[in-house]
Amino acid sequence: MISPLVRRKRLAKELREIREAAGLTHEQLAKLVGLHRLKISRLETAQVRPNVSDVMLLLDKLGVTGERWHKLIEVAADAGQHGWWSEWGDDMGERQLAYADLESGANTIREYNNYSIPGLLQSRDYNMARAVQTRDKGEKVPDDLERQVSARAARQRMLTRPSGPRYEAILEEVVVRRPTAPPAAMAEQLRHLMKLTEVDQYTILVLPIEAGLANYWALKAPFSLYTYEDPEDPNVVAVDLETEDRVSIERSDVERYTELYRRARDAALPEKNSMAFIKEAMAGFEQKSPNGKS
Repeated sequence: MISPLVRRKRLAKELREIREAAGLTHEQLAKLVGLHRLKISRLETAQVRPNVSDVMLLLDKLGVTGERWHKLIEVAADAGQHGWWSEWGDDMGERQLAYADLESGANTIREYNNYSIPGLLQSRDYNMARAVQTRDKGEKVPDDLERQVSARAARQRMLTRPSGPRYEAILEEVVVRRPTAPPAAMAEQLRHLMKLTEVDQYTILVLPIEAGLANYWALKAPFSLYTYEDPEDPNVVAVDLETEDRVSIERSDVERYTELYRRARDAALPEKNSMAFIKEAMAGFEQKSPNGKS
């Protein structure tokens, strides 16, 4: 499996570099190849799925030959694919579609969250509660919340495929202690986290409030880091900015967030202690549930 989005961003970066190395502007290249300037610009910013014949034309006019030509055509073909998630359409929602794409073909996924359980770890009841809250806040979400929840469950199943990635998450203490769903749903969610870690593929760590990161660095927003099997596919960082996600393959961005993750991991509780922490929080929510233990 591959991520068409990652291949699209890889192609965009290489096309831009080739054009700049040739000393051409968008306008000059457009006249040379007979394509609209906006089409070239959108290809170079990964805003559109590439047409392989357009990419062939660009590469030929830019003098790209041999192995690099064949490799970029292969990348263009991959970038134009529609993954399994595309069949969900609007029911999955724009943001989930992007994450499902990034997760496809990933070797490793590492996530940091400071306000809620990451989507790949959410239980069904917690997932539904969060979907209702998002809608009530007035944010744009699919009309059919049941389908949205089912779509996230599909992402979770794909994560556990035989060739699926290793997954690790660092959760701030507030994520497991603050009620972001009804008590029974919170208790069930924390029990779900403990169950997941029985599988070697998953690692879940808790970052206590009193833990200080090296040099007092602060983590401002949730983010995810992705690596891929093909060494030529770029590493990716996706930053959750509340109403949108910023996805970057720029080395400086990825390295900065990788360092943030490393510092958070160094300060987090060991896995065994993290599970004990989550178990204690789960017991607290069970006591607050209307029927006691959920």
